[in-house]
Formats: sequence, structure tokens, C-alpha cells
Amino acid sequence: MFSITHEPVPDDALLRTFRGGTHPERWGGYADCYAVGVDRSVSLAEFVFAFYTAPLFRIERGLLQLLINAPSSRSDARAVADGTADKFAAWYVGQRTATQLLMCDRYERTRSWFRVVPRGGGGTDLQFGSAVAARRGLSEIPQRPAAFKVLLSFHVLYSQALLRAAKANL
Repeated sequence: MFSITHEPVPDDALLRTFRGGTHPERWGGYADCYAVGVDRSVSLAEFVFAFYTAPLFRIERGLLQLLINAPSSRSDARAVADGTADKFAAWYVGQRTATQLLMCDRYERTRSWFRVVPRGGGGTDLQFGSAVAARRGLSEIPQRPAAFKVLLSFHVLYSQALLRAAKANL
């Protein structure tokens, strides 16, 4: 029912194709994609709103407000989900299509990606992914911070929990 799968990032995903923002050459190193099915039709707006208003994500919203002064509300979540706003908490809309939304953090270090994929029979696959920018070292070869490896296990579990929470919030 709430089984999350890890999938390759689709070739046409905004997470893979969007190169806007500062230092576009730093993107493409790390990206992931998690998916879960829903037994009804779900719009992108419904998915994004459910994600950003799920109880688990509300904790993150609170931390963002305390730590980096990036407040957000339920109405802010509704506005970005519906496409009437281009900022939410610490993110801005990088690109949007009818079925995908790419959110970029204001520091240009991470991206979050949402996608709905209609299935036959009225169901929908919800996809959520993240990308982390590499930084250039002295050799000009993109590198990941040392903490990246340590935090990756947490990130994987947290991403899956967020997707599970969004599904439950639908």
C-alpha cells in the first residue's frame, strides 16, 4: 500500500534537464528518484500540497523558519502547488510543467522534484527526487562535501518518509 521504490531519474525529468540558476555545470552529479502508487487520479497541485503540508514536512518547515528565517504557511504551500506563487520557504520554482515541478533552494545547493504519472485504470504514480550540487575543488573537478556521504543514508530514509507522508496526506 505505501511501498516506496527507488527508480532511476527519468531522462525527461526536470531534475535532470533543468540547468538554470548559478553554476549550471555543477548539476548532474547526484540525483535520486523515489516513487509510490496511488489508486486514484492525483494532480500535481494535489501532490505538492499534500507533500508540503504533511505532518512530517511541517517539522522541516518549522526548522527552516528557526534556523534560516524561511517561514512558510499552509496558504504558501497552496499557492506554490497551484502555480500562483514562485517561492516557498527556502525554495523557488526553477521550472514547472503540467506534471512536474522543480524547486531550487535559495543557496543553489539542492533541488527537489515532484512528478505525477497517470497510470491506466485511474491510478497515479507519485515521484519525488532530489539533486545535490557538486562544488569545484582546486582541480576544477566537481566534488561532494565530506559530510555528503555521512548524510546520504539519512537523506534516503527521509525522502522515502516524506513521500510516504505525502501519500498518507492525500
